[in-house]
Amino acid sequence: MKKRNTIVLLLLLAAQVLMAQGYKQVNDIAYSKKTDAYSLERLKLDVYYPEGVKDCPVIVWFHGGGLEAGSKEIPWKLKEKGLVVVGVNYRLLPKVTIKETLDDAAEAVAWVFKNIASYNGDPKKMVVTGHSAGGYISMMLCLDKKWLANYGTDADDVMLYVPFSGQAITHYNVRKMQGIPPLQPTIDEYAPLYWVRKDCPPLVLICGDRELELYGRYDENQYLERMMKLVGHQHTYLYEIDGHGHGGMVEPSFHILETHLNKMLGKQVNP
Repeated sequence: MKKRNTIVLLLLLAAQVLMAQGYKQVNDIAYSKKTDAYSLERLKLDVYYPEGVKDCPVIVWFHGGGLEAGSKEIPWKLKEKGLVVVGVNYRLLPKVTIKETLDDAAEAVAWVFKNIASYNGDPKKMVVTGHSAGGYISMMLCLDKKWLANYGTDADDVMLYVPFSGQAITHYNVRKMQGIPPLQPTIDEYAPLYWVRKDCPPLVLICGDRELELYGRYDENQYLERMMKLVGHQHTYLYEIDGHGHGGMVEPSFHILETHLNKMLGKQVNP
């Protein structure tokens, strides 16, 4: 009984510390060495972090918008969780090519590796994630190692990748720039499926209901999961959130992200 009371007291104290913990957000940090006008306008990120606590897990979040729209954001579901959250902007199609967009994203992640300790984050506890176009970007950075290697960073140093409803084939707006309609699927070097490999970090694929998702998004992810397992990757996971479409699947997906993050950190996981 005495031991149980001590545990309860420790949990209450921990909760009080967390509630008292302050958070700070720094906006519009330039992360790129590119100097053209569009890069100077777009290539910025925001950092939300807890004060007074070191070595926190880090979430790098890429926004959605079909690679043609959208802006950096700090998802509210990740706030006040003891996490450092980085919301990233990148240059958009068709003003640039997909090669330039992916290069921007890689440069941002490399910046986080080098600088996040100054914001109380631990680069060894990093999750790269995002929704829709952001999910596609996180898949590409995970599976095609050259993007981060261009910035002296190993994609396998990221602890966990968790794309929300990312496109596993060549993104439909990349195909549009190639003159290919959105319902004509292709797999080329700009498709995560092209780069399946057995030696990458854990990959958690989350999609909405297969009947409600955008352009067969669940089916693409299911094929990616199958191919990853066939090549020998032991830690690819696929989730389908029933009853939720492409936009509605976002909020419930954060619970899955947190569950896998806590498992990686060795924390007790609540269902």
